[in-house]
Amino acid sequence: MSDAYRIVAIPGDGVGPEVVGAARRVVDAVAEAFGFAVAWSDVAAGGVAIDAHGVAIRPEDVERCRNADAVLLGAVGGPAWSDPSSSVRPEQALFALRGGLGLFANLRPVTVHPSLLGASPLRPELLDGVDLLIVRELTGGIYFGDRTEPAGEPGERSALDTMPYHEREVRRIVRLACDLARSRRGRVTQVDKANVLATSRLWRTVTDEVARDYPDVAVAHQLVDSCAMLLVRRPASFDVIVTENLFGDILSDEAAVLAGSLGMLPSASLGERRTAHGVFGLYEPIHGSAPDIAGQDRANPIGTILSAAMLLRMSLGREDAAAAIEAAVGRALDDGWRTMDLADAADAHDGLVVVGTTAMATAVIQRLAAPVGLAS
Repeated sequence: MSDAYRIVAIPGDGVGPEVVGAARRVVDAVAEAFGFAVAWSDVAAGGVAIDAHGVAIRPEDVERCRNADAVLLGAVGGPAWSDPSSSVRPEQALFALRGGLGLFANLRPVTVHPSLLGASPLRPELLDGVDLLIVRELTGGIYFGDRTEPAGEPGERSALDTMPYHEREVRRIVRLACDLARSRRGRVTQVDKANVLATSRLWRTVTDEVARDYPDVAVAHQLVDSCAMLLVRRPASFDVIVTENLFGDILSDEAAVLAGSLGMLPSASLGERRTAHGVFGLYEPIHGSAPDIAGQDRANPIGTILSAAMLLRMSLGREDAAAAIEAAVGRALDDGWRTMDLADAADAHDGLVVVGTTAMATAVIQRLAAPVGLAS
């Protein structure tokens, strides 16, 4: 399989192995239908790696990821490794991957499937036309700044976190957002807290400088608190949102509820490096490891399946296979297939087919072969 696409799978913890396994089945099915091959390899990261190797991910495993065409990740973390004061924590695997692989941009598309309007907590009329993309910067900000852990006597304790940004980090993420907007509706909203934070004022200055190179893109600024409000009041007004690390983390989880469940939404973390087929990236659902339902075949695999579709499109150059998967997911939802997070257990007469992780993946695979799906 020397000419096969090389994908590293990182199942991770909790429901990660289940949803990654489901997505792999879908990718293998679409690969067979379209006549290409995928060579999978597995890497341990997160809690399972801590248990096996004493670290969240080994340097040699980061290198294995670097040598692949793309990486598909499940989720990391869980109660067994949740002590925030521990020197080794599952989330360190994410920082090691982002830094070691040069991943600076996290893309989280948010759309609402028409058949899932009732699953969202928002009124259906507010969801009409929602199609937004959150572009989150991954390498700077408060997650990477200097910090002082809590210290001192009770009543006198203090701690410190700093929020550094360099203009090169801002410039490249804003350029990416503007490039992406050109293939969408041509609007970028840069989100900050410029009335308080010096780093946000840097973001505004650099964004305005970048915008001069994109006269065809409408670039606007928005304070993060008002953006959070508008995401639930007028979500369809947004096209591309670009923002710093912490704000992007929070806003993308808020926006996820528009789709009805965290289990529905994919993401891609991209760098600047190109492979033979596309841009190198790490792809994962936005949800966590959900340890309370791990091993019970209850997790929603759609976010991971759609992440795999993004992988096919962006890193492997297989728009045909990616579109086929997305269409198959849509048909499965239209046909009433749901995982438990998308169904009302109290309504036994809603006509839905409520299934587990494995069966939902099967439903998607079965619809890959529908007449309007794959080309003959």
